[in-house]
Order: sequence, then structure tokens, then C-alpha cells
Amino acid sequence: MDEKFSEMIGDSGSKVLGLGVVSYKDGKEVYSNFFGTRKLGEKKLPVNRQTKFRVASLSKQFTIFSVMQLVEQGKINLDADVRNYLGFNLRNPNYPNVPITARMLASHTSSIRDGKIYSIPPQLSLTEFFSPNGKFFEDGAHFGTEPPKKFFTYCNLNYGILGTIIESVTGKRFDIYQRENILAQLDTRADYVVGNLPHEDFQNLGAIYAKKNSEWHAKIDEYQSQPARDTIRLENANDENFCDEFSLDNYKVGTNATIFSPQGGLRISCDELTHAMEMILNGGTYRGEKILSAESLAEMFKPQWIYTPEPKNGRTYGGVMLSYGLGEYQIDGKSTARLCKNHEINFVGHTGVAFGVFAGMFFRVGTKDAFLYVTNGHCIDEDSDDGKGNFSCNYIWEENICDTVIRSLVS
Repeated sequence: MDEKFSEMIGDSGSKVLGLGVVSYKDGKEVYSNFFGTRKLGEKKLPVNRQTKFRVASLSKQFTIFSVMQLVEQGKINLDADVRNYLGFNLRNPNYPNVPITARMLASHTSSIRDGKIYSIPPQLSLTEFFSPNGKFFEDGAHFGTEPPKKFFTYCNLNYGILGTIIESVTGKRFDIYQRENILAQLDTRADYVVGNLPHEDFQNLGAIYAKKNSEWHAKIDEYQSQPARDTIRLENANDENFCDEFSLDNYKVGTNATIFSPQGGLRISCDELTHAMEMILNGGTYRGEKILSAESLAEMFKPQWIYTPEPKNGRTYGGVMLSYGLGEYQIDGKSTARLCKNHEINFVGHTGVAFGVFAGMFFRVGTKDAFLYVTNGHCIDEDSDDGKGNFSCNYIWEENICDTVIRSLVS
């Protein structure tokens, strides 16, 4: 595989700036390698196993790890009205009598929608999205016209709400709860707040790039020096101009976890992602410590929503999302979402795409086979014709990486 992955590194076409790949067969690591550049400058710094990247929507799995821990503790009920946790009545005004639940948020069937902005400054409240007088109401853009529970639309704001619920029931900031109850248990030093990373980890932080006018341009995390502790930079992939740095000193827990980007803001290395992968492959236990029950993992991985064309009950994003669980989605090896060209193999997992990252972590159904990958910059517009896949509805980068890994796993 080394040769195939080396050929994917470059400055033109569907090549990428940096790449890390790890795969497991029968529960044991069988491949890992790292290619290209994590940070540009006077001296190009290489990607390595410990390089941390902002892994975009792979973060959603970690948010759900916390949710399911709290479900096991009886602190969250997946099917209870979320107003029980939020302190305000969150209802879609088009369906005022239908409660919105944590299960709906986690499975993107809540009828909540992303507007241009889904991460807002820490001094503001979630109500700014949902009140007609709110600064980010956007003329009601955050409410869908389809009914809750019955229609799927992928929505990052759902996870900002879940992060706020986690804060409300634990009394801790989202990033701190994650660090103490998930990330530390998995023996990682991952974080959502760049200023709080250990300095040696900050030094190995990878930046995210995109090509513009034949030059690589950093889109996120190309810091010249480490930010102060407990400061955070606002991140909105749909509006990259809406950003600023804020202190968390006076943040009121349980009001607005969107500032931490629970949907996509985790900085974590490929090595640390393997710890989460091992936990899942071992039924919720990581190296002797139980983090989640097998029942919680089964609930995450089972379909909570399945696409039907008649009546149409969701958006498939070009045929990529046809079934969704809780922070994970299911991939039929015969479908338009398939990850391998010549083998019909079912997977479950999640991708991450934001700011120039392409990332994924997938598990082969019924086995202990799994793989993950992270890239940090592609040469062409992801939505151009050249970015489209050749045998599926995935992006060409996802096809190139996933097909190569899977063919190796089944050989």
C-alpha cells in the first residue's frame, strides 16, 4: 500500500498535502504509515503517527460516547424532551406539539437545520439560534419544514445542542467533561481547545490547507504560537469569515457548547484514534477499562433512520448517507455509498470533511476489521467534477484511500 499512498501526495489533481492511514485485521493492527506534510513554512514538517489534526465530523462519535455514558448513568434519556435539560422549550414552530429528543438530535432527525453559522461566541446562549429576536435566528433558518423524527437532514447544530445537554447534566464544560471522562480514559491528550494542548502536542499540530491560485493556503490551525490557555477560536466551516478568539473565563456552563464545536472540533492524532477504534472493537473496553457498554455501542451503530425514496424521508447528500445511527452511519457495500469498487462489503463508521480535511474511521460489519485515515489538504475544489468519485457517490479522495485499504484487508 505504501506505493499507492505515496502516489496520492502532491500538488496537482486529486493529490493531497498530507496523509495518515492505519488498518486493523481481526482486532490487530496490520498497517500504518504517514505521508506528506503537516505544516508548511520555511521547513516542511512531516505527518507522523502523533500529529494531531482537527478531524471534523469524526468528533461526532466522541460526543456520542459521552451521551451514551450519561445514558448509562441515568442522567440523559434519549427519548425525553430536551427542554428537560436545556432550560428552554426547544420546539420546531412548524410542529409545536412534537417534542425534540436527544435521539433525534444524534440521528439528525430533529428537524433542526444549520444556517450559515452554527458556532457562536461563548457569552451568548443557544436561544440566539431559535428565538425570533435572536442574533442568529436567520429568519427561522434553523427549523425545517419536515416533521421531527420522520425526516433526516444532516445538521451540525444538533451536536452543539447535544454538547450543551452534556454540560447541563454534568455541570462541566463540554471540553473538560470529554477530557476527563472519554479522552483520558482512552489514554489520549486530545482536546477541543488548542491552547490547552500540552506544548509538545501543540508543536506537532497539523494545519489544514486548500489550494488557491496554485499555492497552498492555510484554512485553520496554522498557529505561529500557541494560544493562551482557556481561549478558543470560533469555527464555522459554512462561513469561514465568522471567526474570532474568545476567553472562556466567564463562560456559563450549560448555555452554549457550540463554541467547542462538538460536531467537528476535536484535535486528535491517528495514534489516539486507534485507541477509540480498539475500544469499539473490544465491546466498549479499552485495555481493561470499561468505557461504554456493548449495548450502548450497539445502539450507536444500529440504524435509527433508513432512507426511503417513496415517500422521501430524508436527504442523502448525493447518495452517500442512506442510513444513520447515533453519531455513526451504515454503508451497504452494494449501494452508491460503497467504499470498495470490487468487493461488496458492509461498513459502519463516519467521515469528516471540513476546511480541507478528509478523514474517516470505519468498521467492517461482523468482524474485527477496521481502518482510519486523515488528510489535511486537497489540490482541487472538493465539489468540482474532478472531486467526484469514479465508482460511488463519495469524493475521489475517499474512494482512493478506502478502496486501497479494503482491498488489502480482504486479500
